[in-house]
Amino acid sequence: MEITITDIAAKKIEEKKGQQEGFLKLKYDTEGCGCVVSGVTALWLVDEIDEDDREIETSIGSIYVEKSKEVFLNENLKIDFSPLSNSFQLKSPNEFLNPRMSFLNKLG
Repeated sequence: MEITITDIAAKKIEEKKGQQEGFLKLKYDTEGCGCVVSGVTALWLVDEIDEDDREIETSIGSIYVEKSKEVFLNENLKIDFSPLSNSFQLKSPNEFLNPRMSFLNKLG
């Protein structure tokens, strides 16, 4: 899997993280969605990574993805930021996977 981060998204991620230490995770969240195939992606800043997480190297450092949820993602992903909607976007070469992706600080 390859994840590209646009310059504007990299800047916004750094602004959101600030001086906080943590791991950046591309989370496929199924909480409250009804079933596992109805999940939504989000960027999470977390204290620790899980045993099921796979490290993906990017231009801004590592992003972690749950191995068990990779089936719902494309092989080539791009994380962008839209100033118009003030939100992150997750794209593949053929589609938007989440045009309004959240950034959630889950640090304890």
